[in-house]
Amino acid sequence: MAEEIRLMKGNEAIGEAAIRAGCRAYFGYPITPQNELTAYMARHMIAKGRTFIQAESEVAAINMVYGAAATGARAMTSSSSPGISLKQEGISYLCGADLPAVVVNVARSGPGLGGISPSQGDYFQSTRGGGHGDYYTIVLAPKSVQEAADLTYEAFSLSEKYRVPVLVLADGLIGQMMEGVVLPEPIDPATLPRKPYAVGHAQEMGRDYNHVSSINLVPDELEAKNRERFQRYEVIKKELCRYEEIEVEDADIVFVAYGTSARVSHGALMMARERGLKVGLFRPITLWPFPYARIAELAAQGKRFLSVEMSMGQMVEDVRLAVNGKSEVYFYGRCGGNIPSQEEVFAEVARLLGK
Repeated sequence: MAEEIRLMKGNEAIGEAAIRAGCRAYFGYPITPQNELTAYMARHMIAKGRTFIQAESEVAAINMVYGAAATGARAMTSSSSPGISLKQEGISYLCGADLPAVVVNVARSGPGLGGISPSQGDYFQSTRGGGHGDYYTIVLAPKSVQEAADLTYEAFSLSEKYRVPVLVLADGLIGQMMEGVVLPEPIDPATLPRKPYAVGHAQEMGRDYNHVSSINLVPDELEAKNRERFQRYEVIKKELCRYEEIEVEDADIVFVAYGTSARVSHGALMMARERGLKVGLFRPITLWPFPYARIAELAAQGKRFLSVEMSMGQMVEDVRLAVNGKSEVYFYGRCGGNIPSQEEVFAEVARLLGK
């Protein structure tokens, strides 16, 4: 039997994928351009007898996620850039308690209230922790509605495997656009195993009552806990780096782009190839962990790089770290909610190649 292809808006596909992944509890607060996701969860979570709460604020929503995650439930929240900023303290708490959760950011332009158009200005916040203390979250960057659904679905299992929150960073265009999507098979939350880290279950799980907290007032104990967490981060770096390469092998210059910028860059690549220019595309799918090693390998082959972003330049700093001075790294970006066109990106790479 052929798989059913459904035409869905990105926000709604993310919501349906989360439900099919066994999400038991969703807590959110309205903000454009992710409101369709919250609305979708309001309709469908309640219909399935699961928990949906529109909290009184973003701060309340992320702390509700903390509480649900502490019980072992698959829990999720979503927002857009200013709202994600308000959730940062709670995300730090989740990391400090080693609790899994899924956070979706359908990013808009900033800083401040900014605008409601798509942006990639949240890269620093997403990949450098965003809140206080020493921690990271896994960051997944989809380029399409299909990938937004697939990565959201997988985010729950990745989060539980590594005991770390997973952030799905989808710029506003990915959330608002409509494409065909094949949805994953649904998981019944009741079939998921009990979590050994969860509160309660003392008699059932044959252990003492468990208290979940991120506080530790003994410096040596807290340091040991942080070091253990960073050892886990090293495992994630080894196991989870993902990227896509398109026509990189013979390229003289390689676009580095994610999300909507990667789609635009792919169009510019095709324009360049039609004109005989050797241009490739390297698309990070995991923004954290960032694929430093592969970019370093390409730099060692003499390839140059053009980081294409919907920002004033953020991911380009990671590209420069990866290249480590062994090759040239250029930047092209638009911001304020503007999306670079493939003609603009092609014109920039043609200029760099002297054509």
